[in-house]
Amino acid sequence: MTPEHPRHLAEALRRRGWLISAWPWRALAYLVSTVPIAGLLSVGLLIIGAPLLPAVNALLRHDRPPGIALVLFLVAGSVILVALAPIVSFGVAAVERWRLRLVDGRPLPASPWPGLANRYRAAATWREVAYLFWLGGFVPVAYWVLLLLVLLDLGMVTSPWLAGNAEPVVIWQPIETTGEAIPYAIVAVLLLPVFCYAGGLLAAAQAAVARWALASPVDATALREVARSRTRLVSAYEAERRRIERDLHDGAQPRLTSLTLQLGLARLDVPEDSPAARPLAVAHDQARGLMVMLRQLVHGIRPQSLTDLGLAGAVRELADAATIPVTVHADLHGELPEIVETTAYFVVSEALGNVARHANATRAEVRLTRAGGDLVVEVSDDGHGGADPARGTGLTGLADRVAAADGRLLLASAPGGPTLVRVELPCRR
Repeated sequence: MTPEHPRHLAEALRRRGWLISAWPWRALAYLVSTVPIAGLLSVGLLIIGAPLLPAVNALLRHDRPPGIALVLFLVAGSVILVALAPIVSFGVAAVERWRLRLVDGRPLPASPWPGLANRYRAAATWREVAYLFWLGGFVPVAYWVLLLLVLLDLGMVTSPWLAGNAEPVVIWQPIETTGEAIPYAIVAVLLLPVFCYAGGLLAAAQAAVARWALASPVDATALREVARSRTRLVSAYEAERRRIERDLHDGAQPRLTSLTLQLGLARLDVPEDSPAARPLAVAHDQARGLMVMLRQLVHGIRPQSLTDLGLAGAVRELADAATIPVTVHADLHGELPEIVETTAYFVVSEALGNVARHANATRAEVRLTRAGGDLVVEVSDDGHGGADPARGTGLTGLADRVAAADGRLLLASAPGGPTLVRVELPCRR
C-alpha cells in the first residue's frame, strides 16, 4: 500500500502532482545547499591532487624513467590524501546526514566518533570517503551540466526580447529578429517542467547515493538474524499456550466460579441494611470482573492498551513511560492481524527495556511502517552498542516470539553504537 504522504523525493517524483507540491522546492533547497559543500571539496581535491598530476604524467611517460624524488613526492601526496580523507569525511558525513532530511523523511542514524584508530579500520569510514570523492568530483560536473542547460533554456525564453538589439542572439545559430526567436522561446517554455523533473531526479540520485554510503553497513557481520527454527518454535509456542489455557480453564476458573457463586448466595442471605452488605457486594462484583478477565486470558493474552488505542497509540504510551526520550514514527494503514499487533507491541516494550537497562543511551527512536505485505518495526538508540543475544539481554526470547509469528528479527549493534533492532512481521490473515 502506498503511503498518503511520500517519505522521500524518489517516491514523490512518481506522483502526478509533484510539480504543484512542496517537493520541487525541497529538491531545489537540497541542490542549492550542496553547491558550497561540493565546491569546497572540489577546491580541496584540486589543491591536493593538482601537484600529483605532473608526477602521474611523468610516471606514464615511457621515454625516460621517473626520478626518485618524483616517486617519493607521489607516494607522500597519496599518503597525505589517504590520511586526511577519513577525518574530513566524518564531518562531511554528519552534515550530509542532516541535509538529507530535506528530501528524505526517513531518519539516518548518526555515527558517533569511534576513536582515531577505529576510524581507519571501520568499513563504514571508507564508504564515507568514497562519498567524499564522489561529492567533490562527480557532483560538480553534473551540476555544471544542469546549470548550462538551464541557462541555455532561459536564454531561449528571453531571446524574443533580446533579438531586437544590435548584436544577434546566438543559440545554435544567430537569431536577428523577434520572429525567428519566438519558436525557440515556445520550445524553451515547454522544456521548463522537464528541467524541474531533471533537477528532482538529480537531487533524488544524490540522496540515494548519500543514503547508501552514509547508512550503517548492513552485512553478514553487522546484521545478524537471531531467528530460530520456525517450525519448532511455533509448535512449542502453541503447546505452551494450550497448557496455560488448560491450567486456567481446569484449575483457576472453576474455583473462581465457585467463589463467585458463594458470594452471590451470601449477598442473598445478608440484609441490605447490614454493614457487611456493601463490602460483600463489592467483593462479588470484583469476582465477576475477575472472571471476565480470566476468560480473556484463556483465549489469548493481549495488553488492554492495544485494544483501546491501537498499535501506534500503545507504542506511544510505552514511549511516554520510558526513562529516556523516545521518538515514535508510525505510518500504518489498514488493520493488522491481532498476533502481529501483539508481537510488535512486545518487541517495542522489550527493546525499550533493553535500551534503558543496558545501552546507556540518551535517546531512542521507534518506527512502525508497512512495507509491502509486512509490518516493519525498528527500534534504534544512540547507546554504546555491542548487544549480543548470547549474553542474555532478552533478544533470544524476543526472536523466539517473533519467529512464532512467522517473522524475523535482525540486529545491528557494532561496538560503539548505534544499535538497531529490526523486526519484519508478515501481515497475511
